[in-house]
Amino acid sequence: MLKETLEQGRQLTDAALDRLIPLETQYPESIHKAMRHSVFAGGKRLRPVLCIEAGRMVTGSLPARIEELGAALEMLHTYSLIHDDLPALDNDDLRRGRPTCHKAFGEAIAILAGDALQTQAYEVLARLKCPAEARVRIIEEIARGTGTIDGMIGGQVVDLESEHMRPTAEMLEYIHRSKTAALITASLVSGGLYGGAKENQVAKLRAFGLAIGLAFQIVDDVLDVTQTSEQLGKTAGKDTASEKATYPALFGIEASERRADALVNEAFAELDSFGEQAETLKELARFLVERKK
Repeated sequence: MLKETLEQGRQLTDAALDRLIPLETQYPESIHKAMRHSVFAGGKRLRPVLCIEAGRMVTGSLPARIEELGAALEMLHTYSLIHDDLPALDNDDLRRGRPTCHKAFGEAIAILAGDALQTQAYEVLARLKCPAEARVRIIEEIARGTGTIDGMIGGQVVDLESEHMRPTAEMLEYIHRSKTAALITASLVSGGLYGGAKENQVAKLRAFGLAIGLAFQIVDDVLDVTQTSEQLGKTAGKDTASEKATYPALFGIEASERRADALVNEAFAELDSFGEQAETLKELARFLVERKK
């Protein structure tokens, strides 16, 4: 069942991305080639899948054209990866098993490809086929989740500034909740809003997202020190080499894994009121902490 959910979500998202991102033959070709190089590099599409399944849980069926919302989220996620990989930030040569955007197209085009995916995402969000009030709330939710206050960019800044420092547990949680969990949470909440979620349902999706988003990043930190580059599809050991603030560095691997498991249990409790309709999202949460790459 989980495998089918992931595959269906990936296919829906990929079809929407292919339709929404300009073709490589569209002038100016270089930027569109770079955008597609990174977007179609074989990602798991976890954020779109979480978005789609949150919408399905709220409505009881697949909301029409919700995959376009998922595609916009994937564009934003990919833009952040392109910029993260740049020499000025994480300086990485490998992403999803292939050369990073700046390695394939040069730094200038990579920066612009990230910018272009961000602006393309908001064009897609502005055209979502849902009530106008829901559309505005979705745009606000996603903009905040990628912004500077408790959002993705703010988390990236603190992550950069904390390199070569001994982080506190509070700083580490801020980095992870902002850099990773915020966009995962925005994916779930926006999917719920697209499906017409009530305020109490939005609150539960938000709490669920914050818990599994933090668990996801803790597992990511553990995998960085326990898996090879071939297994991960990106450069292993980068966090240790750059002395990044990570859970294993502060607490050790076993304690980090226990914390991730505890967060997933907390997340499950938030969805109890949805009954059986929450089973797919719970399965996805389990997958996030049991994955090997």
